[in-house]
Amino acid sequence: MTRVSRQLARLNSGAAVLRPHVIWASLIRSAFSVLAVLLLVLTLGSTAWAQTQDTSSSAYQDWQKTALRAEGAIDSGLASSAAFEVLRRDLVTYRQGFQSARSENASRIATLEGQISALGAAPQEGSSEPADIAALRLALNQQLNQLKVPRIVADEAFNRANGLIGEIDKIIRDRRTKSLLERGPSPLNPDYWPASVEAVITTGLALWHETSAQARNDATVQQTANDLPGLLVLLLLGGVLILRGRPWARAMGVWLRRFGAQGTGVWSFVVSLLQVILPLLGVIILTAAIELTGTLGVRGSLLIEHLPGWAFILLTFHWLGEQLFAVRRGRVLVDVQDGKRGQARLMLDLLGVILILQDLQSQLGLLENISDETNAVLTFPLIVTAALVLLRLNRIGLRQSAQGTDGDEEGETAIAAGANRFVSVIRKAAYLLCFAAPPLAAIGYVNAAEAMIYPAISTLLLLSGVAVLQRFLGDLYGWLSGRGQTVQDSLFSVAVGFMLALLSLPVLALIWGARIADLTELWSKFLGGFQIGEARISPSAFLSFVVIFGIGYGLTRLIQGSLRNSLLPKTKIDPGGQNAIVSGLGYVGVFAAAVVAISMAGLDLSSLAIVAGALSVGIGFGLQTIVSNFVSGIILLVERPISKGDWIEVGGLMGYVRDISVRSTRIETFDRSDVIVPNSDLISGTVTNYTRGNTVGRVIVPVGVAYGTDPRRVEAILNEIARAHPMVLMNPAPSVIFQGFGADSLDFEIRAILRDVNWVLSVKSDLNYEIAARFAAEEIEIPFAQRDLWIRNPEALRPTAASTAPNPTEQGHTAGPATAPAPVRPDLNDLQQEAETDAEGDGDADR
Repeated sequence: MTRVSRQLARLNSGAAVLRPHVIWASLIRSAFSVLAVLLLVLTLGSTAWAQTQDTSSSAYQDWQKTALRAEGAIDSGLASSAAFEVLRRDLVTYRQGFQSARSENASRIATLEGQISALGAAPQEGSSEPADIAALRLALNQQLNQLKVPRIVADEAFNRANGLIGEIDKIIRDRRTKSLLERGPSPLNPDYWPASVEAVITTGLALWHETSAQARNDATVQQTANDLPGLLVLLLLGGVLILRGRPWARAMGVWLRRFGAQGTGVWSFVVSLLQVILPLLGVIILTAAIELTGTLGVRGSLLIEHLPGWAFILLTFHWLGEQLFAVRRGRVLVDVQDGKRGQARLMLDLLGVILILQDLQSQLGLLENISDETNAVLTFPLIVTAALVLLRLNRIGLRQSAQGTDGDEEGETAIAAGANRFVSVIRKAAYLLCFAAPPLAAIGYVNAAEAMIYPAISTLLLLSGVAVLQRFLGDLYGWLSGRGQTVQDSLFSVAVGFMLALLSLPVLALIWGARIADLTELWSKFLGGFQIGEARISPSAFLSFVVIFGIGYGLTRLIQGSLRNSLLPKTKIDPGGQNAIVSGLGYVGVFAAAVVAISMAGLDLSSLAIVAGALSVGIGFGLQTIVSNFVSGIILLVERPISKGDWIEVGGLMGYVRDISVRSTRIETFDRSDVIVPNSDLISGTVTNYTRGNTVGRVIVPVGVAYGTDPRRVEAILNEIARAHPMVLMNPAPSVIFQGFGADSLDFEIRAILRDVNWVLSVKSDLNYEIAARFAAEEIEIPFAQRDLWIRNPEALRPTAASTAPNPTEQGHTAGPATAPAPVRPDLNDLQQEAETDAEGDGDADR
């Protein structure tokens, strides 16, 4: 409470009687104190603001110059694509800085807003508030405005930079699209062929003359002589690695297999990589040695720099051919027609050579001023050759597919089957491109043809590498886990393939013409997240939510396991109560983990309350059954009318309760089958619980004896049998009830209380066995139903004279109309015998 407020409180309470001049003096001192604090705050704020302005003014002026330069370049449209890329890179740098500035002082602004809201609503026009509160509100608002100014400026600059970047991207995309669809000279025009041949010869001669002149230079000769020992070492080392690298890799594989993992394919993959790395290292050493000689001119130096890359392409395609089509442990990653594996590997090597020639042509075009006609003539043979090679690969695959439709696929791993299907799709796509690219190049669309055929080859290379790497990781996991080749059919192999496919998507986008700037722009937008109302969902916030929720969920499961296995079994709580406690704790823990994760992730979902309320209405109609079962499950866990392990009967179904979940209850019937019952049926329906509270229950055994038997004697025998059974309780004692006089017997019942009603069927069977034995020993008859059949008019069933007369047709008479034979009546003795048989059958059925 401020000084003025304390003074006013004392005046109102009458705690002290002050004179008027004392009151005014107190008020004046309080006003001067508030003004001093206000001036201090304004001075400190102004100083900090001035310092901030001094440090940021130069950067902001640089940004203004860059923005104006970008706007001028965009308006004129005369800058090259390379210049636009450089300008775009500068704009991205500024935009990232503005993005960071947008979130500066966020905690301080939130604190000031909380302070202002704590002062209450500002007084309306015509009303006033205490002077100290008004002064404090004014100071806080000024600080808040000063802190918001940089954020406002950063927002404006961020939007401006973002718009300029979008315009530059559009210009570059339009230019690339125009270049792709631009029609040039046709390579089939014979008028262009002599000039193209002459251009190639001229370029080759220029390269030769330049190299020869450089080699005959005295300075070059002297430098080579001085560096001759080192050059010889490099040349020798590079040549040895190229010639002996592959045998050395195989020897190293033999040595590595001594450490285990034989037959898993892990060391075979390592050896195959060494067979690529060692020769490539030799090529790099040879390239360095040639550059050290100084015998190459400008053209030769520019070309020799690409030699390691060309060697890498050739070795990689050869390595892929061995990995894809070679048989390892009786299996092949991509199967082809028998006898065609060598041809398939040769086709892949040719694709690598085509890519090398295409890059060589591009480099020659940069070295010499080659015309569009010459470029079209030189490019067309490579496009046609690449299309023919891809068609041949596809033809091999089509033949294999046709033969493999009726084959036995047993033993084929899931990864091999998936790779075959995937590569088959790629082959079909390449098949279409092979038909489209050469005609486009023939009519002058060389750029479009190149944009189709060469990315198709690179895509084949990338996807093949993904399949090979997936198999290797599966083999490695199978070796480390001890599962061997069975891991290729596991979830791990599928997950690895999915992750590798996701990682290959950016590379695939770059292959098909995407710019790195496009990918970085997409990535920045992804990191920025998306806005829903006032809540922003970003990957970092989502990751935080997942991590915190996972920790909370794991702790909940850990506590549940400790309660279930350690603490609750030592208490006197019944199993049903223990299950209710563990389940309720799980629901509360998961809900609390979700709430804490949302709060820690910084997700403000208050703005989504209206949307959630609207959606809840639709969800309530569509999912009302599920919600009803959920609420019923909670009621079952709280009220516990049934518990885990109870013997219940619901809806004509009888069995033991094995599990109570949120939505349903699992009941195990006596024939060992599980029945899932919705929880709402257990709440709204009639449920009989035979073991609720205790397992004591009653057994009723009906017994019938023949008429003429002494009832008291039967009662004594049945009582003795019931009392002798160990499962029958003596308190209350079992009883024998004489139910009445039945149609065929004297009806008795044994009624006894059992210690455990779960054994009712066994007890009933034991009692029946004992009753049968005792009645046989006591010569007490157990009757069964018998029926006698009486016929009132047996003479009506005797045969008549007409039925015994001979048939004229049987005596050979054919004249005259044929008469129908008289019906034959059954014999009386036969009917009596059938009636007695039926009666005996009915008696057996009654028994």
